[in-house]
Amino acid sequence: MKLLYQTHSPFARKALVFAYEAGLSGHIEVVHHETSPTLRNDAVFALNPLGKVPVLITDEGEAIFDSGVICQYLDTLHGGPPLIPADRIAALRWQAVADGISEAGILVRWETTRRPEHLRYPPLGAGHLAKVAEGCAYLEARFEPAQMPGLPEIAVATALSWIAFRETHVLGAYPRLAAWTDAFERRPSMRATTLVGETLDA
Repeated sequence: MKLLYQTHSPFARKALVFAYEAGLSGHIEVVHHETSPTLRNDAVFALNPLGKVPVLITDEGEAIFDSGVICQYLDTLHGGPPLIPADRIAALRWQAVADGISEAGILVRWETTRRPEHLRYPPLGAGHLAKVAEGCAYLEARFEPAQMPGLPEIAVATALSWIAFRETHVLGAYPRLAAWTDAFERRPSMRATTLVGETLDA
């Protein structure tokens, strides 16, 4: 299999961490691809009409995209316990919170860093940052990580690691969440997928 990847994407990292935790990383060739709404990557568009990574190309040549869909596919390939719990709705809800934090964080960066300064709209950036903060507060109050990590833990950890990497929001206001994230960062799957690099928008 081949994974079209971006070394600074929380979504690509989620898919790859899932592969590591499922014991499948040795079966996947990881290929870095830069993508941005303002810098077209035709190789990615040829496989995903949305032009985004991650994209997993299966052994049969099928392209699977969206990190959550990739994780669900990978969970069918290994012989260990499922990484997506029996209560799939709860697992997918935690993933939705985590993905929403990442998506809002990316939009914060558009309004503070990526968009030309004269085109930035601070109230919009503040609104997206409020979503990041509310998502973190929700996790701090309600998220109960499983001892053996599955999709909820992987999604939450990679999202929170990304907002720390991009200095989008400070986890210090959420002591329980911060301590758990710090411990999860020490897992081999996270150490093998360290976030690095800047987004190229032009």
